[in-house]
Amino acid sequence: MTCNELACGGTIEDGYCVVCGTAPAEATTASAETPVAQQNSHEGQSCAEPGCGGTIVDGYCDACGTAPAELAATSGLSARSASTRSSGRSVRTGRSSSKSSARGRLGAGMVDVPRIPRIDPATAVMADPQVAEGKRFCGKCERPVGRGRDGVPGRTEGFCPNCGTQFSFTPKLSKGDLVGGQYDVVGCLAHGGLGWIYLATDRNVGGRWVVLKGLLNSGDLDAMAAAVAEKRFLAEVEHPSIVKIYNFVEHRGADGVAVGYIVMEYVGGTSLKQILRARRDADGGYLPPPQAIAYILEILPALGYLHSLGLAYCDFKPDNVMQTDEQLKLIDMGAVIAMDDKDSPIYGTIGYQAPEISEDGPTVATEVYTVGRTLAVLMMQVPQEGGHFGALPTAETEPLLAKYDSLHRFIERATDPGSEVRFSSMEEMADQLTGVLREVLSTDDGAPRPGMSAYFGPPRGVFGVREDPAPASIVAALPVPLVDPNDSGAALLATTGGTTPAELEKSFEAGLRSVLTTRGASVEIPLRLVRAALEVGDPADALRRLDELAATLPGDWRVAWYRGQAELLAGDFDSAYAEFDAVYAALPGESAPKLAQAAVAELAGAAPDRQQAARYYDTVWRTDHTFVSAAFGLARLRNAGGDRDGAVAVLDQVDSASAQYTEARLTAVETMLDGRTPDELSEPILRDAGGRVESLRIDSKSRGAQVRMRVLDAALNWLRAGKAPTAHTPLLGATFDQDGVRTGLERCYRDLARETEDMWARFELVDRANAIRPRTTL
Repeated sequence: MTCNELACGGTIEDGYCVVCGTAPAEATTASAETPVAQQNSHEGQSCAEPGCGGTIVDGYCDACGTAPAELAATSGLSARSASTRSSGRSVRTGRSSSKSSARGRLGAGMVDVPRIPRIDPATAVMADPQVAEGKRFCGKCERPVGRGRDGVPGRTEGFCPNCGTQFSFTPKLSKGDLVGGQYDVVGCLAHGGLGWIYLATDRNVGGRWVVLKGLLNSGDLDAMAAAVAEKRFLAEVEHPSIVKIYNFVEHRGADGVAVGYIVMEYVGGTSLKQILRARRDADGGYLPPPQAIAYILEILPALGYLHSLGLAYCDFKPDNVMQTDEQLKLIDMGAVIAMDDKDSPIYGTIGYQAPEISEDGPTVATEVYTVGRTLAVLMMQVPQEGGHFGALPTAETEPLLAKYDSLHRFIERATDPGSEVRFSSMEEMADQLTGVLREVLSTDDGAPRPGMSAYFGPPRGVFGVREDPAPASIVAALPVPLVDPNDSGAALLATTGGTTPAELEKSFEAGLRSVLTTRGASVEIPLRLVRAALEVGDPADALRRLDELAATLPGDWRVAWYRGQAELLAGDFDSAYAEFDAVYAALPGESAPKLAQAAVAELAGAAPDRQQAARYYDTVWRTDHTFVSAAFGLARLRNAGGDRDGAVAVLDQVDSASAQYTEARLTAVETMLDGRTPDELSEPILRDAGGRVESLRIDSKSRGAQVRMRVLDAALNWLRAGKAPTAHTPLLGATFDQDGVRTGLERCYRDLARETEDMWARFELVDRANAIRPRTTL
C-alpha cells in the first residue's frame, strides 16, 4: 500500500509509512478529498500567515508549510505557523524583545534583495571532485597533510606525518552507486570540513532529489562521532530556514568500510560566500549593508530556534547559508552540538569562532559572536592573518563604519571580547539589527522608517522649540523605558498615582507587602521612584536611589539611562554623556539614547561636541519623524553653523499632523530672516516668509502678531535701503511699499497691546504703533 500523504510516496508497512511515519487515513468520501483544482487555485499566491511571506507551492507555503485557509478546512488539515567609544562603559539589556518586527519577505520588508534562481540539480554536479591541496588538513591535529613537494602532487590518501592519523580526501561514492537500497548517487556537489556532499535521487519518493553528506575521512573517530551526533540532533529540528533531514543511512564502500550518510533535502541555491565572491569578482566590492543586514535578519530566527532546543550551530559563516529565490537556509548542520555537551569535539572556523569557546564551550554568546563576524565579512574587507580573518577594522580605517555609526556599534557589541557584553539572544539581536537597518536605509535616502521600540515608549514631549534646551526640559521630554510586564510590581505601577517620591512610596506601601510575599522583589518600583526624583528636579535623590539599585541590577541599561539624566540635571555633562553612550552601545538600534547624547553634546557647547550633536540629531530625525526634538535641535545647529537653508529644510520636514507643525513653520520663518542685512534679503525671500505665515492658522494672537511683525520689519528695512519689489501684490495683507508696510506694523503693535495685561507694556506698544504709522495729511 502506498502512502497517500502529499509529496511522500512511501510504502505502508506494519500500519505506518516507512518514509514519513504517517498511518494511512481511513477511506474518505469524494466530498472530503482535496480537489486538485483548489490546490492549483492558490498556486503562486503569497502565504496569508502573519509575518511569513512565503509562496504557495503544491498547495502549501514553501516557507512555513501552512495550507491556505480554504484548503486546510477542506482537507481537514490544521494550518501551522512557523514556529562604548567615549566612555568605555558597557551595560547589558538582559531582557528579550517583547515585540518583534514583522517581516513579510527577505529584506525585512524594507530591502529589495536580488532573487537567486534555483539551480538545476543535474548541472550542479562536480566534473572532477577533488579537495584542493591547500584545504587538506589532518582531522585530529589540524596540521597540513596531502601537500605536494618538489613538483610532485600530494597524496589524497595516507597518514598524517605529525600524529599518524589516517586521512583520505577521495570521494567514497561514485555515479550509479545505490546507498541504503534507496538512493541513487548522481555525483559530488561539494566538499566541506566534515565530509563530501553527494547528489542523489530517492527511489522511494518519485525520484526526489536529495543530498547525501558523508565523512571527509572515514578513519577519523571524532568525525564519525560528529556524524552520529548530527543524526541525533537533527531528528528534532524542523524549521523553514534550516535544511530538512530525511534519513540517516550507512553504505559499505569498495574498501569494506561502512560510512554513515545524512540524507537531506536538496537546496538548489547559492551560498552567501558565492554571492559575495561574485560581487568581489564583478567590481571588487562587498555586499551593500542593507542586503547583508537583510540576510542576517532572515537567518537569526533559525539560530534562535536551535537555541530553544538547547543546540548551538557553532559554525555560522557565509559558506553555510544558501539563498534560493527569496528564501535563506542553513545548509550544513555538521557542527551542531548540545550546549550542555561537555565531551564532544567542537567544530567551527577560525576567524568566526568566539575566543572563549574552547574553554567555555558553545553558548548563545559564542553564537552571537559568529553572527557579528559574518555580518562584517559580508560588508567590508576584514584583514586576514595566517589564512584566517583577523581583527575587524575600525571607523578610522573603514569608511562604512564611519558612515553608519549604529551599525558599527552593533558589530562591536556582537563581537565584544567579553561574552557578558554581547546580545543576550537572537531575538534581541534581531530587534536591534532591525533598528540599525532602518537607520542605514534612512541615512542613504533620507526617507524616515519609524518602528515600534521594545525598550522605550514614545517621546513624552519636545524640547528646544523656541529657545535652547534646558536640562530639565530635556529630561521631561525623553522617552521612558517600558515597564517589564513580568515584574512583580508592574500591576501596582499601573494603578498607583502620585508625583513625588514620597507620595509614590506612600501609595506603594500597602500594595508592596503583598507583592513581595507573593511574587518576589520588584525592580520596576525602585526605578519608578528614581524617575519621580528626576521629574521633581532632585538629581541627588535620584543618584542615591540608583546607587542602591546598582547591586540589584549590575550593569543594567536602565540604571545607566536614569543615571545619565540625573548627571544632566546636576550639570555634569561629561558623566551624562558617558552614561547615555553606554546605553547606545547596548541598544544601537534605538533612537532614544542618540537623542539624549545629542542634547548633552549640544549643551556642552564645544565645536566637536556640536558636530557630534548635529550628527546624532540628523540620524534620529532621518529615521523617525516622531522625534521632533531632533528636528529643532538639528535646525538650531545648522543655523548656528551658517547653514540657514539646511535649517529651514529640516523644519519644513515636520509633518502637518504634528502638534509642533505650526511652531516649526514659524521657526523656519524666523530662521530665514534672522540676522540678515537688507543686502542679504530679496523679494523672493520676503514673499516666501510672508506666504508661510499667511498659510498658517495661529491660535495665539500675540504669537501671530509677533511673527507678522518680524516679516514686515525685515521688509521695511529692505525698502529703506532703496530696494523695490518687482510685483505689486500685497505682503501679509499690506501694500508692498513703505507706507503699506508701516501700516501693517502699526496693526501688529496694536494687536500685541490688546493682548498684553501689563499696563506699562501696553503703553509702550501703543507708543511704538504711533511711531511707526505712516504720516498722513489728515
